[in-house]
Amino acid sequence: MIPSIPQSRISKIAYASYVGLFFIYLILPLSVAATFAFNDSMFPSLPWEGFTLDWFFNDTEPTLGLFHDRTLTKGIGISLFVALCTTLISVSVGTTNAFLFERYDFPLKGLCYVLMILPLVIPGVILGISILVFSSTIANGVEDKLDYDLDFLRPGLTLVVLGQFSFITTITTLVISARLRKFDLSLEEAALNLGATKWAAVRTITLPYLQPAIIGAAVVSFLMSFENFNTTLMLVGSDAPLTITMFDRLKEGSTPVLNAVSLMLMIGSAMLALVMILVQRDKGVKDG
Repeated sequence: MIPSIPQSRISKIAYASYVGLFFIYLILPLSVAATFAFNDSMFPSLPWEGFTLDWFFNDTEPTLGLFHDRTLTKGIGISLFVALCTTLISVSVGTTNAFLFERYDFPLKGLCYVLMILPLVIPGVILGISILVFSSTIANGVEDKLDYDLDFLRPGLTLVVLGQFSFITTITTLVISARLRKFDLSLEEAALNLGATKWAAVRTITLPYLQPAIIGAAVVSFLMSFENFNTTLMLVGSDAPLTITMFDRLKEGSTPVLNAVSLMLMIGSAMLALVMILVQRDKGVKDG
């Protein structure tokens, strides 16, 4: 709806109803999942048996709480490690890619850009299988020829990080490129005329300008890595991230402890989003 165009009362009511139903559709499943984290029952479903914090803090079976469940807490730790590694690599490479595609012309640039975008349209399962087959083929070939095992190319955390990096880097590249495209090159040229080196100009002028996009890309990378399931499932080894741990637990039978995990993830995601909004708003005020 365009505010400047006059609308009838019925149109306004219909539009407001649509927006309200849309947000209810988004929020209701999350609210239900969060509510059952406090249900004093062995099952995350009706009827409501009473309020309890056991699914967070209880230290005895069968109502073992999240903070005493070593399997879940280990999965959270592994997911944090993978997400941090993936974010660091993806943002670093994404920043480099942004400069490459926005500042330089080189042969087959269009083809390289398409190949960079391609992981976004490939299903995560297919991407994971492809990476697994490729890495295993290399590892098996080296082992057969040189009798040396490239363990990092076997299913495990290294391969999980590389698998997630393969498509998350595309996102960071697009986010940072969009910001870099708006940068005024005359600012760098002025710094160069004043005697600054190329790297000094980029470090003191361009990178601070890109800071909101870099922080935003980092937050998106972290969240995408932390919640990734399809690609991770194909590449995981004995150390399972949280998504795989929750999937295995669901196969055994769901309990409200998984709702407690979900609630903590919602809170963590909301806090990261809030940090990103505050950082970008402060940067916008300073730029203004």
